[in-house]
Amino acid sequence: MQITKSVFKIPCGFATLGLLLALSLPASAQQSLTWDQIKMKFEAANPTLKADAINVQEMQAEEITAYLRPNPGFTASTDGTQIAPNKGIWQPLTGTQYQANFSYLHERDHKRELRLETAKEGTQIAQSQHEDLERNLLFNLRSVFVQTLQAKSVLDLSRQELAYYDHIIDISRARFKSGDLAQIDLDRIELQRVQYEADLQTAEVNLRTSKIQLQQLLNDRTPVDQFDVQGPFDFASQLQTLETFRQTALDNRPDLRAALESVQQANTNHKLAISNGSTDPTFGAWYTYNPSFSNPNANQTLGLSVSIPLRVFDRNQGEKQRTQLDIGRNQQLTEVARAQVFGDVDSAYAQVNSNLVLLQPYKDRYLAQAVRIRETVTYAYQHGGASLMDFLNAQSDYRNVQMAYLQLIGAYLTAASQLNLAVGREVIQ
Repeated sequence: MQITKSVFKIPCGFATLGLLLALSLPASAQQSLTWDQIKMKFEAANPTLKADAINVQEMQAEEITAYLRPNPGFTASTDGTQIAPNKGIWQPLTGTQYQANFSYLHERDHKRELRLETAKEGTQIAQSQHEDLERNLLFNLRSVFVQTLQAKSVLDLSRQELAYYDHIIDISRARFKSGDLAQIDLDRIELQRVQYEADLQTAEVNLRTSKIQLQQLLNDRTPVDQFDVQGPFDFASQLQTLETFRQTALDNRPDLRAALESVQQANTNHKLAISNGSTDPTFGAWYTYNPSFSNPNANQTLGLSVSIPLRVFDRNQGEKQRTQLDIGRNQQLTEVARAQVFGDVDSAYAQVNSNLVLLQPYKDRYLAQAVRIRETVTYAYQHGGASLMDFLNAQSDYRNVQMAYLQLIGAYLTAASQLNLAVGREVIQ
């Protein structure tokens, strides 16, 4: 029985160890995020965006303040404390008069409603400006995301090139052993490998740097080795018309919307300035208890009053004129914003279209030609039909074409992000 027990004990221990190892693997596995996941993390964690969102909430709180009514006033007073003449002594409460006063300022011409309206319009402007801030920050985020994808593609290319070149070195060493290749040529081939090693190291550093920049925008503390992104690193050959992008920008640009809302708020502020120039009466009421009156029916009295300021000199003329001028100023700023929208869209569209013009020949001809030339020259070199210089030139040309293609895709995706920024939403992924 003891032997049987120990036999089952060892497999159980291995199973437990395997289970623990399996559970620990996901914790250290590399985290690979898509663009949508990156954007969600950014919107939830970026401190700049969160701080600006609080500003919008502060503007909403000001709406409460704007719609508050004036507080009523209350005054309590006493008077008439005197020395009793018949007794020749001072009696503090003898003949004292008590009075309570209430007053309330009545605001006319919809002052409260106009204050609330301009406060709500201020909140709308703050919300549009918040969306515009998010639009610009998302462009920065997208640019770093594209830069990371490009760095990954360059790193993959560098690894493939190094592996391919190592294969050529193996073939060259075999030719050297068979006497088909001179020592100097073998040395030149092996010496050329250092360039591919340097390219690989540079690509690894660039990828790591891009990931760090992306994590900084995400406020992410994940170790760099466990952080990764994924997404298509390619281009779409079809592009909508310029007029379509222009109209989309006019409908979606938050900075243009904020400019239009500023004109609306300026008009409301002018109405409020006119309303503030009107007269607001103050209503009052009081109760008095006066025991010193000889008339017993006049000891307790009630009174009412209306106080109307005479606005002879100050009728809020300056504020009326200022708000009237502010309407025109905001209208001009709206035209500036609209012109900026068209300029941004046209410039970004031209850049995207230019990159497409350059990319299409690479996809249709140049990539295939570079592969065909390299394979042909490599085959000829392996069989002694091409010189070492021909082989090195073909290898260099292939790498240059591949690298140029990756750089053009990166430029295209960056220009597409610029167009998304100009339009105000993602029209090109």
